[in-house]
Amino acid sequence: MSDATFAAMRQSIIDGAPEIAAELAQQSVVSGLLPLEAVNRGYVPGMQFVGEEFAQRRLFLPDMMASAEAMRAAMDVLDPELRKLGAERPRAGVVVLGTVKGDIHEIGKCLVGTLLTAHGFEVHDLGVDVSGEKFAAAIRECNADLIGMSALLTTTMKQQRTIVEVLEREGLRSRVKIMVGGAPVTRQWADEIGADGYGKDAASAVTLARRLMENASQLAPAETA
Repeated sequence: MSDATFAAMRQSIIDGAPEIAAELAQQSVVSGLLPLEAVNRGYVPGMQFVGEEFAQRRLFLPDMMASAEAMRAAMDVLDPELRKLGAERPRAGVVVLGTVKGDIHEIGKCLVGTLLTAHGFEVHDLGVDVSGEKFAAAIRECNADLIGMSALLTTTMKQQRTIVEVLEREGLRSRVKIMVGGAPVTRQWADEIGADGYGKDAASAVTLARRLMENASQLAPAETA
């Protein structure tokens, strides 16, 4: 497969063109290209570029949503091939995402999930109106490394504190890193409720998740010694 094909895959994500992204993915399957190579050399670089541009405010929310749709279209073709071959993308960590109880907004959360997936994370999206108990159950079931809590309203962001308290009460707080985000959320709020970090947008949430996982891996030998 030529570099031009990988460049076209990348561009299909940047352009937010799901039909082209899916067609290129199908062509790669027919040609015998390893699906993991298509993901890592073609589509992921496109999603990374979009995330960086969004963070610099050179792209906007509709652009990000279109690119996320194109990425999903490509993965709809490639994920079955990955499973068929028994191949897995290198896993950067396991993340549980959810919009907190009382809040039904999810565009931002879905964008975070798409970007995390593109960067190698295994993402379990619990949807909206998620209680602390649901987060706790998912952490146990998925053996999560990270959780991400989204809140769009000032009235529901208080639920982020409640969820932290639930995890502490159930003995799960030390097992996971906690990320918070949403329109009214600030770094000061994250510190106040005892979260491990704050992402102001989807791109910064990915950067935060990677940093938290890197820090955890650096601490692991000392903790087990």
